[in-house]
Amino acid sequence: MSRIQLALRVPDLDASIAFYSRLFGTEPAKLRDGYANFAIAEPPLKLVLIEGAADEATRMDHLGVEVESSEAVHAATTRLSEAGLATDVENDTTCCYALQDKVWVHGPGQEPWEVYVVKADADSLAKQQGSTCCAATAGTGSNEPVTAGSCC
Repeated sequence: MSRIQLALRVPDLDASIAFYSRLFGTEPAKLRDGYANFAIAEPPLKLVLIEGAADEATRMDHLGVEVESSEAVHAATTRLSEAGLATDVENDTTCCYALQDKVWVHGPGQEPWEVYVVKADADSLAKQQGSTCCAATAGTGSNEPVTAGSCC
């Protein structure tokens, strides 16, 4: 099953967790320092909350499509490249507390989209050297756009 991912950078993580728990009637699937994600069954949605600066409004961080396998990520990479979109591939990257394969593309307004698979859970927010994943990590106060997007 594929599902859309919406990643939001929020000023108050605890308040956002409480709100989205009530809105979707479910608790977060993963909670870490400065990070939470919800695996919502209906509608099929992966909602990611990334702690941002306390004095800034919630903003979209990035969008994604979570797929079931690395093969699906590779097929998406091929399809997107053949469609003329510039792709940025990250295989076996560790970010946002997960080992992932992913491909990034950008929409006409520079909105970052990722197609990704979570291969395994990870205990740290660490990223692979050279990866653009988690370039603006939670708690840094940095809201500058990153080359490929953030992650999660």
